[in-house]
Amino acid sequence: MLRTFADVKNSISAGDTVTDVLEGYLTAIKSNEHLNAFLEVFEDSARKQAQIIDQKVKDGSAGRLAGMVIGLKDNLCFKDHKVSAASKILDGFESLYTATAVQRLLDQDAIIIGRLNCDEFAMGSSNENSSFGPVLNSKNINCVPGGSSGGSASAVATGLCTAALGSDTGGSIRQPASFTGTYGVKPSYGRISRYGLIAYASSFDQIGPFTNDIEDAALLTEIMAGEDVFDATTLSQNVENYSTPGEERKNLKVAVIKESFELEGTDPEIKAQLEEIMTKLSADGHSVEKVSFPYLDYMVPTYYVLTTAEASSNLSRFDGVHFGHRSQGAKGVEETYKKSRSEGFGPEVKRRIMAGTFVLSHGYYDAYYTKGQKVRRVLQNKTDEIFKSYDFIILPTTPTTAFELNAVSDPISMYLQDIYTVHANLTGNPAISLPLGKHSNGMPFGVQVIADHYKEKEMFDFSRQLEKIVENG
Repeated sequence: MLRTFADVKNSISAGDTVTDVLEGYLTAIKSNEHLNAFLEVFEDSARKQAQIIDQKVKDGSAGRLAGMVIGLKDNLCFKDHKVSAASKILDGFESLYTATAVQRLLDQDAIIIGRLNCDEFAMGSSNENSSFGPVLNSKNINCVPGGSSGGSASAVATGLCTAALGSDTGGSIRQPASFTGTYGVKPSYGRISRYGLIAYASSFDQIGPFTNDIEDAALLTEIMAGEDVFDATTLSQNVENYSTPGEERKNLKVAVIKESFELEGTDPEIKAQLEEIMTKLSADGHSVEKVSFPYLDYMVPTYYVLTTAEASSNLSRFDGVHFGHRSQGAKGVEETYKKSRSEGFGPEVKRRIMAGTFVLSHGYYDAYYTKGQKVRRVLQNKTDEIFKSYDFIILPTTPTTAFELNAVSDPISMYLQDIYTVHANLTGNPAISLPLGKHSNGMPFGVQVIADHYKEKEMFDFSRQLEKIVENG
């Protein structure tokens, strides 16, 4: 089974064609339909693209990603292909253009194999909120793969594609990466263009990859990154060479969030293995210290105040008039809006739209939204203060391993699954989940590395170093 791009390149060097590689993945997808990871497989367009790339390989003109087969979370646009954000409100909608991040991969001869299931409009932490049913975790099919990018995580973990793209608003790449034993990257805010990503919360959303090794994660982030005229929030600074490992650094200063060891509900085995990693880092000559981040309890409430407000605004365009689902029984404009949105949106999306509309309403705007923005600034200042003294922050990606389907029914309990991941979204820092943990229950879990703003290169290099230390320690 071809899990990494190195595996793919070795297969092609041994005589296989890109078409052979693609057909292997298509067969694997059919064998694993029970996981419900793919909403649609783009067999025809993928095969045509594979034939074109095979010719390029023969001509010596193939791009850097020739042979890499990539799945897209179902909130990323790909021209002339359907995209629905796993919602009935976008039933039958076909994209008129391709997202910038996707186009940059296509320009390097990647193959897009299909669209992957996710929580509706990326709202969820378990992939149980999709209008098309939950995704299963191939590590244990009784468990969730995490969310919202659960289809992407499950597909990569199972070897149904070489890599997949997801979006991370509050942990929607890193949390499912932790639950499935894959690598998940959330770049700095503005590092990768959001053009062509169906928006949930615009000041939080970032596109990033799922992979089965650190090298593929670095390569894909490097290729997708960079300024884009279609997204004014993208960074204008040059993108460094993430895919070429730098020299290993000595005497790094690493901060470990002290409260992550004190939070009730964090699995004791996750704490114990993080302690072991701290010991191994220290033994390798690095300074590792527990640092207090006293605002942990404020992060999830602040995140949900601000993201629901942005969602209320962003999702107002899905009205049954312009595109997507339109209620058949509606009469008049107002009833069309009401019935189309009532029928098209699922319960969690409705909950967040209503919460966000309340947050932005007259009389509550200052009490909630304005205060939330002030707290966000406090969180940012405290994080910047830590990075004045330390090179990296490490903490668990998730408080537990993957939980069973239907095990978390209370919305607040579900929101708390993001307790360790929302930090990087609130502050805009780059973060990665590394599959360094294995629980006695047989399930994987991730260790999260957060770096200072725009220091993806350093984050990838430290991640490589940390992997070696853990493996050899």
